[in-house]
Amino acid sequence: MTVAQETVEVFILAENRLLREALTRILNKKSDIHVVAAAAFGPDVVQQIAQRAPDVVLSDSASVALSELRLIAEIRAAVPRLKVVMIGMEANPGTFLALVRDGIVGYVLKDASAIKVAAAVRSVANGEAVCPPELSRALFEEAAKQKPQPPQFFVRHGLGLTRREHQLVLMINEGLTNKEIAAQLSLSEQTVKNHIHRMLRKLGASDRLSAVELCRVQGATA
Repeated sequence: MTVAQETVEVFILAENRLLREALTRILNKKSDIHVVAAAAFGPDVVQQIAQRAPDVVLSDSASVALSELRLIAEIRAAVPRLKVVMIGMEANPGTFLALVRDGIVGYVLKDASAIKVAAAVRSVANGEAVCPPELSRALFEEAAKQKPQPPQFFVRHGLGLTRREHQLVLMINEGLTNKEIAAQLSLSEQTVKNHIHRMLRKLGASDRLSAVELCRVQGATA
């Protein structure tokens, strides 16, 4: 028994008519891809895409997509499961990252072969992401810049802590060492140690982490 091959439905969005027609011919030659429609950018293009509800939008104009129209976000809001592949004019990290932040999951360059474009459409339809090798480093560098935020933390009232001790609890919770705390507060490391020692004694805590747990409270303000 032969299992029916699932077809990926694609909407082509391109300003140039010749490009729209070329992409349509290329993709419709693939047995597992079907172009449901092709259109230029216009005021009703989001409505057209929503009506067709394709699996993938293949678009060619980063400048329009990144304009004040916020086209990618609007398209993805209209069809939440939709995947967007952009054909970029050049390997520009700034443009690429801006498009990623807007929600694209595939990016191929203008000199990509028909095989690569079809492969990108299939990949994003299957839940994968596509990125040219020359731009992958930009993704890693951007991710490295993102400093994880510590969980929201509030200090319990009624423990008799001074304002400075309250501040120390918050900084210890952020994972700062005594040396780092001293640098931020413009104090000597020994002064910070003295403050923490008094705070531990006041709380009856054996160490810094125990002090943080004793001070932790959920759903209240500091």
